[in-house]
Amino acid sequence: QLQLVESGGGLVQPGGSLILSCAASGFTLDYYAVGWFRQAPGKEREGVSCITSSDGGRHYGGSVKGRFTISRDNAKNTVYLQMNSLKPEDTAVYYCAAILSPTCRAAYEEYDYWGQGTQVTVSS
Repeated sequence: QLQLVESGGGLVQPGGSLILSCAASGFTLDYYAVGWFRQAPGKEREGVSCITSSDGGRHYGGSVKGRFTISRDNAKNTVYLQMNSLKPEDTAVYYCAAILSPTCRAAYEEYDYWGQGTQVTVSS
């Protein structure tokens, strides 16, 4: 079964940090660009970050640039999202998605596989 599984979400205070993981099973991520998206209640799905398969190039949304870091470990078939200096407005369900492409795509509809999502809540 081909799937992505996210983990690492939870409740954190403003200014805190979390590391999200996205593990693939049933296929290898080596040839896939992997993106993180998030969706807050009543809002549209938003691209957060993406890492290419070709050269490990990284892309970030404007609201998270400088605070979040995406990385991948192909040996573990996993992509990570390090989130620092978290703000209440970062509260959302975070999803990882993979696309069979050397480069990232902005449109979430183009991604081939999706995880089930993990809740991140930033609150005091």
